[in-house]
Amino acid sequence: QVQLVESGGGLAQAGGSLTLSCATSGIIFNINAMAWYRQGPGKQREMVARITDDGETKYVDSVKGRFTISRDNAWKTVLLQMNSLKPEDTAVYFCVAGRVPPYSRSTFLDDFWGQGTQVTVSS
Repeated sequence: QVQLVESGGGLAQAGGSLTLSCATSGIIFNINAMAWYRQGPGKQREMVARITDDGETKYVDSVKGRFTISRDNAWKTVLLQMNSLKPEDTAVYFCVAGRVPPYSRSTFLDDFWGQGTQVTVSS
């Protein structure tokens, strides 16, 4: 059974930093990518960042240059380093395990979700 457990959320001031961590267990063999999604109050859920097994990373434009996604080689831990936080980064952040198919590298197929961790950024 795949389990994803997020930690590291909390309250930060604008301009500050937080690091989210996702601990994984039971990852199945055809998972080749991990992502962080977020859903802010009154907003649609969006993918923030993703990383594939070959180390390729992608970010939503609003976090480029501020957030960094990383993982260990065994997919046991996935991190999201968040710097220069803004109030609009306030959201519940979810760790997601999935697949990037070879026929469409821009596609992320989400398979397993964590419970989420709250990030609140005050101005």
